[in-house]
Amino acid sequence: MRRYDTDLTPPWKKPQQPAPEVPAEPDLVVEEVATGFCGAVIRTEKTAEGPTVTLEDRFGKHRVFPLTPRGFMIDGRVVTLVRPGRPAPSGPLLSASGSIAVRDRTARVARAGRIYVEGRHDAELVERVWGHDLRVEGVVVEYLEGVDDLPAVVDSFAPGPDARLGVLVDHLVPGTKEWRIAESVTSAHALVVGHPYVDVWEAVKPSSVGIAAWPRIPRGEDWKTGVCRELGWPPDTGAAWRRILDSVRTYRDLEPALLGRVEELIDFVTAPEP
Repeated sequence: MRRYDTDLTPPWKKPQQPAPEVPAEPDLVVEEVATGFCGAVIRTEKTAEGPTVTLEDRFGKHRVFPLTPRGFMIDGRVVTLVRPGRPAPSGPLLSASGSIAVRDRTARVARAGRIYVEGRHDAELVERVWGHDLRVEGVVVEYLEGVDDLPAVVDSFAPGPDARLGVLVDHLVPGTKEWRIAESVTSAHALVVGHPYVDVWEAVKPSSVGIAAWPRIPRGEDWKTGVCRELGWPPDTGAAWRRILDSVRTYRDLEPALLGRVEELIDFVTAPEP
């Protein structure tokens, strides 16, 4: 006699077995179960809604998916992708800026000197990469909300030998308004430097954000709004900035034109007076 399976429960009603967990390492090729989108892992991120993975298909298209149980397939086998664990450090621990991380030391009492940046986004980006260094050195970062009143701000701060002032300016290009304002600051104890980008968003490498390049926005149009439109992002510049900032993990995610200027300011503010 032919034997029949006595379990008549339909397959879709049977309890699912746990799928094996697979670290979402870069370049791992997977298929998302619900959509059939197939691509290589670009990166994983921790968001307010939960961990996500960004995949890139063979045409260079990126899509972001939540890391849900049994949400992906590898070679036809259902798996659960998980964020890869951090490898144990084998040498000196480095901070996000690339400097040797200082352990077992509380933050230094704030210096009288300061670093000023143009806005909140600039301050958050500096904190993301150089926060450890700034706390060790006791340097406070504040923001100006624009550079139009920079000379008056410098005069009010009254920088001196024991209270140096460093200023980071966006779009500091010869011949621009920002250039002329920076040139008007003459204090020997104040250093004004800048990067060439219209906004600090542009100082984040496009590859880190997951785009081919930062779009060119016509003069007279709000740059951030134009960027969101050209990249197909929702018209919410606050959400766009959070997306950009979340893509920054270390100094390697930033352009050299910004890296050098911030390092220069930290050195200037913390250097001992000759």
